Amino acid sequence: MFYKVTDWDDAYANGAHIPDAAQYPPRWQEQAAAFRSAHPPRQLDRSDLFLPDGDVAGLAVFIHGGYWMKFDPSFWSHFAAGPLAAGWAVLFPAYTLAPKARITEMTVEIAADIVRAAEIVDGPIALTGHSAGGHLAARMICNDGTLPDEIAARVSSCVPISALTDLRPLMRTGMNDTLNIDTGEAQRESPALLCPRMDIPVTPWVGGAERPEFIRQSRILADIWAGLGAETELVIDPGRHHFDVIEAMRDRNSPLVRRLLRPARGRLT
Repeated sequence: MFYKVTDWDDAYANGAHIPDAAQYPPRWQEQAAAFRSAHPPRQLDRSDLFLPDGDVAGLAVFIHGGYWMKFDPSFWSHFAAGPLAAGWAVLFPAYTLAPKARITEMTVEIAADIVRAAEIVDGPIALTGHSAGGHLAARMICNDGTLPDEIAARVSSCVPISALTDLRPLMRTGMNDTLNIDTGEAQRESPALLCPRMDIPVTPWVGGAERPEFIRQSRILADIWAGLGAETELVIDPGRHHFDVIEAMRDRNSPLVRRLLRPARGRLT
């Protein structure tokens, strides 16, 4: 079957294709506030660091989405529940949103927050993020010095969820009036167009009920990086759409969390 994008705005519009889509952000905010009340985070400037009781197994990083234009860490705190219950510290880095910052600047900010948290928390580092945050998670392990070598050497897994890995199609959307992605930035900031660090397992994770472009974006990262020598595995989560695919982050025993934390827990069987 032929596949061709003719309406780029619709191709990247999630809410229009998800029932009750408008209810998700306020629900996330309410659930996140309740979680923060029960598990107050340590503040690292604008970012949040949740610390488990007892010994810390490592540092998990969840980078929020919102097309680089919306939200902040306070909407997403409850998605720390799975890794936190497994004994991992969980960082929710903040970054300056468009149009105040370009994506290139966001990459630098996220990397700096990870470095700062890694100075506080020992052990492996597991990276994930959702949508635009999935892009930034994958961007962290590109082999261009984004993360210092000593920090990158601790990264044990990267699970970009519903990630945007090739920014060039977004230049054709109305969102680019705010994002201001140009050809040069798309080349510099698209993980699918860059080389990954070869020793980090990468699992692009995407819902089976997502827009075709999000499935394609996850597939090309897995395929291109595998062709360059990285260890990759694409997971298409059956029945999940763009807004509920991250619910599994709340369950320490979910396949998503187990995959994210797998290096410290042994291989999945």
